[in-house]
Amino acid sequence: MGIKDLTEKILEDYNDIFADIVNVLVFKGKQRIKPETLVNTGVHSQYKNDKTGVLHEQERDVAKYWMNGKVQIALCGLENQTAVEPKMPLRVFGYEGASYSGQLEEKSAVPVITLVLYFGNEHWRAEKHLKDLFDIPEGMEEYVNDLKINVFEIAWLTDEQISMFKSDFRIVADFFVRKRKNKDYVPDNKTEIRHVDAVLKMLSAVTGDRRYENILSDGKGKVSNMCEVAERLEQMGIEKGRLEGEQMTVYSFVQDKTITPEQGAHKLNISVAELEKKMKEAGYTYPVF
Repeated sequence: MGIKDLTEKILEDYNDIFADIVNVLVFKGKQRIKPETLVNTGVHSQYKNDKTGVLHEQERDVAKYWMNGKVQIALCGLENQTAVEPKMPLRVFGYEGASYSGQLEEKSAVPVITLVLYFGNEHWRAEKHLKDLFDIPEGMEEYVNDLKINVFEIAWLTDEQISMFKSDFRIVADFFVRKRKNKDYVPDNKTEIRHVDAVLKMLSAVTGDRRYENILSDGKGKVSNMCEVAERLEQMGIEKGRLEGEQMTVYSFVQDKTITPEQGAHKLNISVAELEKKMKEAGYTYPVF
């Protein structure tokens, strides 16, 4: 499993986040599921390829049992998508089928639901019904079982829906909606983030922008809201520009051998020793003058 796959799941694995997502998207904001009623369950299952006989493993993103005391009420799963998956109904059918198979030896069975959280800026255009993926022979239509996937387009949630979230997922959803409307959007949400590391890692994984995750290790302390995140990103941009400017200056020294080390150091307002270090970092053998 890749790092990206792992970091997407960290935030949603918190019970308060998971419960909040299901309460808003399934129960329209009613607080039906309490965090303390959720129990983790296995996300791995196996299936055998009928053609090759090879055993394969499949893995859900996040799955939890909803409990009433010690009694299981339902099994809920979350699947993250940053791009449209044309065969998503097949994947969901496989996940849910494996969950139902696992209940064959149980005294009672519980329903299984899967929520597909799609973070793309374009609408989901792929099929949502299993039967729509097949070219079904005439006369078999009514005998082929169907499955409809539940796709929620996070970047297209309404303001009303976003306002229903009680957890950090409101910050995440608000971010993607605003980014979809304005690609140059600078985060300005002052709501305090509870799971800072998990939120930043998820943003990094889903957007592909590693700067969000780099904030966690830049040595400049924690952030508490998206406004502070934006400020840190701006600082990173300034620092990157400064370093790139220094590298270009060093490169110009390499090309123009009439510049002495002392002149180069003076231009950068550093010592000759520091210039030597920067040139080595840039991949140049010193001296080159």
